[in-house]
Amino acid sequence: MQPGFKDKFFTAALKVLPQHLLAAGMYKITRSTWKPFKNMLIREVVSRYSVDMFEAENPRPSSYPSFNAFFTRALKADARPIAHQSNAIASPCDGKASQVDYIKRGKLIQAKGHDFELLQLLAGDRELARIFYGGAYSTIYLSPRDYHRVHMPLSGRLRGMIFIPGDLYSVSEATVQLVPNLFARNERLICGFDTAAGPMLVILVGAIFVGSMETVWAGEVKGPAGQPSNWLYDKDKKIILKKGEEMGRFNMGSTVITLFSRNRIKWDEAFQPGVRVRMGQRIGQIMRSSRKKPASRPE
Repeated sequence: MQPGFKDKFFTAALKVLPQHLLAAGMYKITRSTWKPFKNMLIREVVSRYSVDMFEAENPRPSSYPSFNAFFTRALKADARPIAHQSNAIASPCDGKASQVDYIKRGKLIQAKGHDFELLQLLAGDRELARIFYGGAYSTIYLSPRDYHRVHMPLSGRLRGMIFIPGDLYSVSEATVQLVPNLFARNERLICGFDTAAGPMLVILVGAIFVGSMETVWAGEVKGPAGQPSNWLYDKDKKIILKKGEEMGRFNMGSTVITLFSRNRIKWDEAFQPGVRVRMGQRIGQIMRSSRKKPASRPE
């Protein structure tokens, strides 16, 4: 889909508008508990995006205390079966695959004709980038209709986390074609794990109306204004999450990028750009020759 005039106008406007001020305003709006207002917002999203409330743990839209509570709603226990094979990689989220590929010459595809540097995505961390040169990556976009919690593609031990402040452009299909290096410019949260397939990164990318990002181990994550923040999880902070277990969530929608080291995994043929996926479904597998390598430690 080629960007239209409205897309170009919106993207141009975002370049001059106070993105973080808009995000702060959205944060307050989505947490309003005034019933007439929050119920109106919820009804509008359910109707406009055909949200399936029958799969929600709480299927009554009006019973959510705020729009954000609705947006980050839990699902029924059996709503998302997790790929059970020990070598299977599960989708970390609901959404549409925008890119599924392998890193070539240190670059990832953002959209047709638009590449961006792995080193830029990882905020210039050369040691961390070296671990993933030639590796596999996928980019999944979450729309307003999707379930907005992020889960583990494989079982893993948390090694580190980096919060990188940045811009807050929209991450829609149109905008990724219009803004160069978008995923390396937007605010993002990098989570590094040790897994049976070696080092794995799960990156939550912020966007214009993403009020905040959360993890299950740290809650809402923010750093000092304008400064990256690092957290290490060593022997005294052992955090292990199982495949399919929740690891974080977006308070409003955005994008998840997953990275694996070279020759560790391969994507399933059915997992292609443009395909819609559901959290927990199989999207790839660990290669037989893969052996566990030293930890990926964002630091």
